Amino acid sequence: MRLLYLGDIIGRAGRDLALKKIPEFRQSLKLDFVVVNGENAAAGFGITEKICDELLAGGVDVISTGNHVWDQNETKTHIASENRLIRPINYPLGTPGRGSVMVQDARGRNLLVINVMGQVFMNALDDPFAAVDAELKKYALGSTAKFILVDIHAEATSEKMAMGHFCDGRASLVVGTHSHVPTADAQILDGGTAYQTDAGMCGDYNSVIGMDKAEPLQRFTRKISSGRFMPALGAATICGVFVETDDETGLAKRIEPLRLGARLKEYMPVL
Repeated sequence: MRLLYLGDIIGRAGRDLALKKIPEFRQSLKLDFVVVNGENAAAGFGITEKICDELLAGGVDVISTGNHVWDQNETKTHIASENRLIRPINYPLGTPGRGSVMVQDARGRNLLVINVMGQVFMNALDDPFAAVDAELKKYALGSTAKFILVDIHAEATSEKMAMGHFCDGRASLVVGTHSHVPTADAQILDGGTAYQTDAGMCGDYNSVIGMDKAEPLQRFTRKISSGRFMPALGAATICGVFVETDDETGLAKRIEPLRLGARLKEYMPVL
């Protein structure tokens, strides 16, 4: 099975390029699934119903989120009815939406996506390891789920790495999001799980993590705010992770980064 995971989509620049390229990627990489993190898709803060629907209609199978999931008020309603839009699984009981979803490809093969948020330097949620462990115990990798993806939305690289090893052999891919910077550690762990600490972002890298440079620089240098953070709207770069698995086991055979666009050195997997 072949899956492409795209890191945090930042505003219009990231959305437009992702929507343009996803159909091309699906064909050139012979993809079975595309999953994206959409928590910054609406002008850098949250995701709207319209944007969610555009991404799903544009070839995305599942949209994960993170700490910005509730930045748009309408998300609380839409996430309750659109199962393919998920939020971190370790939110307390009673929170709208769900933290995982199972979808099928055209051949009837199951993909399970689990979204979880870290605790280090983040909002205090329930134990991410216990939440992921409980969900993984419901499925058999290679059987009831042919591919299991865990998106850990976290600040600390150590927490992301720990989640990778915690899930090793039980998930097909553990990938980090939130820092918006692609890491150079794509690898297959000892138990067969593909891992990368952060997928990066889909947005304008001539920025401060996707935001127009002026306001972040103002706050760092003068310690005062002069306005809102606004997404940078220059030429975007797409960053993500391509994974190929063994259908019998659900474990990874291959993981490679994907980078395409204006600023970063490009890297495209080749079949």
